[in-house]
Amino acid sequence: MAGALQGRTAVVTGGSKGIGYAIAEALAKADANVLITSRHEDEVRAAAEKLDFCGSGKVAGIAADQREHADVQRVMAAAADQLGGVDILINNAGVGIFGPIDQMSVEDWSTVLDTNLTGVFYCCREAVPLMKKRGGGWIINIGSLAGKNPFAGGAAYNASKFGLLGFSEAMMLDLRDQDIRVSCIMPGSVETHFNGNQPSDQGAWKIQPEDIAAIVMDLLAMNPRTLPSRIEVRPSKPRKG
Repeated sequence: MAGALQGRTAVVTGGSKGIGYAIAEALAKADANVLITSRHEDEVRAAAEKLDFCGSGKVAGIAADQREHADVQRVMAAAADQLGGVDILINNAGVGIFGPIDQMSVEDWSTVLDTNLTGVFYCCREAVPLMKKRGGGWIINIGSLAGKNPFAGGAAYNASKFGLLGFSEAMMLDLRDQDIRVSCIMPGSVETHFNGNQPSDQGAWKIQPEDIAAIVMDLLAMNPRTLPSRIEVRPSKPRKG
């Protein structure tokens, strides 16, 4: 798909590893300009350096916390100033803190909701005007099957992902007549570093980050008349027991 996205600019939150990095890599290989974010300066710098060798587009990495509106404004301003604007926004950054509701601290609740939902709102709110200036765009939110399937200990995470799905689909209705498409990809088990996991061969049965990246690239290649708004993704053969 080299050259397919030449001249277009993508912002990928949580782009230094896992799903975010795999998506950023696929975009860079298609010659898009790519800006990735991470809360950790060393990680985002190292990832941006690797991505810079993937294609002909420009690559930038910015340390930012999407819970902070000012950080998000700084990221989108950099995309406009350094890379020409925003055509594609991948809201991938997320956290998970789990436990019974009576044992969850107010701080942990706020961390999950502010990262997984409010931070996505900040990113979309700042990106949409930039997309309108470019004549349209595509917002792809990385949700979860936890956005429709509650589980014990998942009160904060479920709330954030149920909310993200509702937010995504309402925003899709707001924006589709302005040539801005919105999709929510909802994976099941993905082999990443999420929640302290260490990727290994034991996780080969799970969805891999590059599988989600492939779905993103398929969406971006979709005919403009068609909008897949909710995409559920599961391991083909989940582990039993």
